[in-house]
Amino acid sequence: MDTLTPTPTATATALRGTNLWRRFGETTALAGVDVAIGRGEAVAAMGPSGSGKSTLLHCLAGVERPDLGEVWLGDRRIDRLSERERSRLRAAELGFVFQSGQLLPELPAIENVALPLMLTGATRRRAAAEADRWFGPLGLEGLERRRPGELSGGQAQRVAIARALVARPRGVFADEPTAALDRATGRDVVALLVRACRTSGAALLVVTHDPEVAAACDRTLHLRDGALVSEAGR
Repeated sequence: MDTLTPTPTATATALRGTNLWRRFGETTALAGVDVAIGRGEAVAAMGPSGSGKSTLLHCLAGVERPDLGEVWLGDRRIDRLSERERSRLRAAELGFVFQSGQLLPELPAIENVALPLMLTGATRRRAAAEADRWFGPLGLEGLERRRPGELSGGQAQRVAIARALVARPRGVFADEPTAALDRATGRDVVALLVRACRTSGAALLVVTHDPEVAAACDRTLHLRDGALVSEAGR
């Protein structure tokens, strides 16, 4: 992979949640939410704190099971899987970008990127070679041996994006990926994330409070009190 030239967004559904309900005690975090994300499509989830957007991400990513409803990754229903099976699925077929990056401080950038492949059985040499392919497209040339403490916030998030994509996942989940960045750097980072997922064909769900981040995506879901109240496309 030498460029991040966008390819047409595929229409096939990569990730789907149907009639998702999730309760925590007396609180309803999700109330019958339906969502489908196509291959290479970027979808933002917005809403006030407590609206259910992070719970939606957790259910679609197999971190939590919905109390009711179904979650499908391609043609595989994942909400019925055991915790161990879902953990393996997340490692092998899904990628994650967090607010703080969550890079391992003791590892250089290239090993942080290679880590998901090594955790699923790849040799260090093959994993490093695959990781190295992402540094050019994401504007990280020459930073392969730097540790996270030697990177700027934007550079660290680009490394986190490379780590999320290195295993060529079917779905990528980003939870407030620009919250710790200044506005200009955040715009650059989310544009790279959307373009990289579009190119690789990964479905992307971004949880955000930032309208500029949402505007970079193909569609925006607006949640309130656990319900999907509106949906808008670009």
